[in-house]
Amino acid sequence: MMLMTKGKNFPSLSTKRLVLRAMTPKDATAFGALLSIPEVTRHSNWPDKPSKVQSERYARWMVKLYASGKGCAWIIEDRKSESLIGAIRFNSFEKKWRSGEIGYELHPQFWGKGLMSEAVSATVACGHEIFGLNRIEAWTLPGNSASDRVLEKSGFRYEGTLRQKAWFKGEYHDFRMFGRIAGDPPN
Repeated sequence: MMLMTKGKNFPSLSTKRLVLRAMTPKDATAFGALLSIPEVTRHSNWPDKPSKVQSERYARWMVKLYASGKGCAWIIEDRKSESLIGAIRFNSFEKKWRSGEIGYELHPQFWGKGLMSEAVSATVACGHEIFGLNRIEAWTLPGNSASDRVLEKSGFRYEGTLRQKAWFKGEYHDFRMFGRIAGDPPN
């Protein structure tokens, strides 16, 4: 299986309760509103309360990610209401190594219901089966135990902490690294 996205149709995904679809420029306002919720960005490298210009730039990046072959971004919609409740993406692909890194956000109103675990599981399956990834990585910040649990439910294993891996929001941050290999059983 080749790691290729250019020229292929965007892989829309669905689960029992969710639809994962391509981001469009029209989603910029709703995505910006999601990122403006302090609980959503507290444990991430997204800026707190992004400006309209920043939100539009992030949306353009996510729209172009798949076509560029460098990653893939989905909007998470609640199947019943068809409303945007989050986003999930392969932030990057390392094609030579057949690996990718995921990141995600979910509106706090939908936390604790297993929805992000559903979205991560669908995204992981797409990564392994459609994109041909052998390894999928994710990082969390210390103290974000809910995100740790989401990853573990989707078959990721905690692999260690990279001390002061990144600088954002005015300080260095440790990254708790998680990885999943194509042959790993789902939890």
